[in-house]
Amino acid sequence: MSERRANVLEARGVSKTFHQGPREVRVLESVDMKLAPGESLAIVGASGAGKSTLLHILGGLDRPDQGEVLINNLSIWSMKAADRSNARNRELGFVYQFHHLLPEFTALENVAMPLLIRGEDTAAARDRAAELLGRVGMSERLTHKPGELSGGERQRAAVARALVGNPRVVLGDEPTGNLDERTADHVYGLMLELNQELETSLLLVTHDKRLASRMDRQLELRMGCLQNLD
Repeated sequence: MSERRANVLEARGVSKTFHQGPREVRVLESVDMKLAPGESLAIVGASGAGKSTLLHILGGLDRPDQGEVLINNLSIWSMKAADRSNARNRELGFVYQFHHLLPEFTALENVAMPLLIRGEDTAAARDRAAELLGRVGMSERLTHKPGELSGGERQRAAVARALVGNPRVVLGDEPTGNLDERTADHVYGLMLELNQELETSLLLVTHDKRLASRMDRQLELRMGCLQNLD
């Protein structure tokens, strides 16, 4: 397989169990998954099915009990913590149900933050942040803080922040779950548009099968296993 067609994200035999007192709850059972360059993939499932747990493991935020996760063919759970953190910053972008913008900073400063953490030049980081905010229709809101933005505007800023570092993969955890249907459709469409334009792979977990149907592929997490969506 050529390097261009190699999977950018892969899970191999990922399992996870939570302990609730004397009970053991097996949330993930030997999950295998592959994401190709530029592909959009939705993982759907009922509340509590383990979608967010899987996403956190794929994003290097939660360690699996068994199995491995590969980004560009490198096993992130075999890395030292500092290397894994660096890989997350450079290779992955995250969008959550709640935007997680820092309230004391402007939209521009929030979006530039991943580049500043990376150690890039401040002026260059701000220019890149302004460019991405322009792409998501936020050129007139650069100096506004999150409390001065609507819910849809905050989520668009979060999308820009996820993309500012040119990641290989954007991971979304119910990214439109806190929005009304019309705004959710707009933000979802924006993410798919940028996925195609920037050729960044997109993996979203959602309970909304209607929105999931707009992705290239859909899988369902059921009883700890991934399977094709009926």
